[in-house]
Amino acid sequence: MTHAGPTSGDRALRRPELRPLRQVVHDRLSSGRPVTRVRLWPLDGTQREALTDLLGLDLLPDVRPSASLARPEEAVIELCGRTVREAVTEPVGPSADRTAERCRQKEERAELWNWLDTHDTVRARPALADWVVSRRSAGLVGGSPRRTRALLTDALAVLAALPAQADPLPIFAARVLKGDSHALDDGTRLPSLVLRALAALHDTAPPQSALERRALWARAGIADDELSSAVLAAGLRPRGSSPLARVARVCADAGQAASLTLAQVRAPGAFILPAEPASVVHVAENTSVMALALRRFGTHCPLLGCTSGWPNNAAVHLLRLLADHGTTLLYHGDFDGEGIRIAAYAFDKTLARPWRMTAADYRGALVRTSEGPPLGRLTGAPWDPELTAAMASHGTAVVEELVTDPLLEDPAVAALGGTARGGRLRAARWEFRTL
Repeated sequence: MTHAGPTSGDRALRRPELRPLRQVVHDRLSSGRPVTRVRLWPLDGTQREALTDLLGLDLLPDVRPSASLARPEEAVIELCGRTVREAVTEPVGPSADRTAERCRQKEERAELWNWLDTHDTVRARPALADWVVSRRSAGLVGGSPRRTRALLTDALAVLAALPAQADPLPIFAARVLKGDSHALDDGTRLPSLVLRALAALHDTAPPQSALERRALWARAGIADDELSSAVLAAGLRPRGSSPLARVARVCADAGQAASLTLAQVRAPGAFILPAEPASVVHVAENTSVMALALRRFGTHCPLLGCTSGWPNNAAVHLLRLLADHGTTLLYHGDFDGEGIRIAAYAFDKTLARPWRMTAADYRGALVRTSEGPPLGRLTGAPWDPELTAAMASHGTAVVEELVTDPLLEDPAVAALGGTARGGRLRAARWEFRTL
């Protein structure tokens, strides 16, 4: 099968001297907007002569000619029987629609940022709002919404998996990021993104040195060894012979809190099962609540947990085990910016629910202080949008120590402690079963 060669008209249009005409027409037709006139770059003598021949002009055109597109269109059709668009597409390449492309990219960017704004991890932790704003301000990775979304997807997957289970960073990265143990190596884009998010969560400046980066990773449970990560629990009387069971029983029988390490909580046979399906654990942010509970209830203290600030690996692991076995977790913390962020984190990571942590509870607690410490940076409280508005309105923080008495006088807590004295309520006791 033979192919017809270029016609004499094609050859005339493909003359090197007409390259400026072909290129400028191609560019204008790729704009996506109607084109009526074209203006050429400065032409030399041979280019002006070639344009004169193409258009059948009587005189040489100007050095910077501008002409109606209709004139080249007529000439090209007469020479080779094709439109200008068809004629310039073959030597230059397919024409695009830049206007349509810009609209498509704008829609992709809008879709990307809406996806980030409404992502479950972002919605669960309002403290990430500033991080989201900074990501938008930074723009797209390589100008690509697809590459940007892939990077953010990995970053959000890392944030959702934290705190880590005392894993070294490469092991954690391999587990969360499809086997890539180097995905969070220092100096690459992804760990920088994650660390800035962690800094936003903890209301600290983004880390600038290797030491600061390691400290922030450690705060998120990376390379946090199984002995230094511990959680306080009171009133815990498990059955069994595991180290956790023995330590917890001895401490509860002595009216003291048990400090349970991550190693003990994660050990085989340390699964916690409530003695009754409707059991409740009250969890406080500060150790003072537990200390006063032990002073008040002694050896009959109901089951209480304490995160001692931000929940570490041991606290998260223990509370998740409790929740997995049908236990209701109720959490209370400080009424300040940091306390709200800690509470949001605890609710997201452990399925705990608020315990006297509403706007009404905050207003009621204000009567206990004439002038509290500053609130610090406020972020949203997903469980009660009115709470941070009320705190901002009053401008005063209420630390948990000031409301310890009302917490321990909560009917549910008081009933557990009081009834435990008579031995009539088994819900204050907990069982372990060796698996």
